[in-house]
Amino acid sequence: MTTTASAVTPRTAHTADLTADELRELRALLDDAFDGDFADEDWDHGLGGMHVLMHDDAGRLLAHGAVVMRRVRYRDRWLRVGYVEAVAVRSDARRSGLGGRVMAELERVIGRAYDAGMLSATDEGAALYAARGWRVWGGRVCALGPQGIVRLPGEEEGLFVWRALAGPLDLASELVFDWRDGDVL
Repeated sequence: MTTTASAVTPRTAHTADLTADELRELRALLDDAFDGDFADEDWDHGLGGMHVLMHDDAGRLLAHGAVVMRRVRYRDRWLRVGYVEAVAVRSDARRSGLGGRVMAELERVIGRAYDAGMLSATDEGAALYAARGWRVWGGRVCALGPQGIVRLPGEEEGLFVWRALAGPLDLASELVFDWRDGDVL
């Protein structure tokens, strides 16, 4: 199948507006795109926010991304962060511009609704985000867990930030994320 990014139109919808069939199709896309390494906690992290879905003319889901709200302490304030989750493109539609189109729509949402955008990139996805102006966070990354603040050194190299309404961010500062089950980031 050959698909061009210009041949499909993104649909933006809240999780509450997705049908059970759409959610099943989405989960199947994510399971396939992440080679079966997409845990139930990962699935849960991508729900409850805005989704960007791209379908071909036959109605098949080609690409997806979600943005959910996270609370992140930056210096002396807690930011409302649009956290990007579950970005995937179907294997036979990759390298056609769909990932960039999904990200453009997610960035539009982040830019109008959140203090900043953040995401944890896979090695495969890092180049897409860097090319779009997302920058690697250079400071400490922590989470406010059940036992207090816990440093997450394994997350520090893959955390990307996209500045929106909060103004310039010092990329060497410490961030403290809200806690969640599974992978915190």
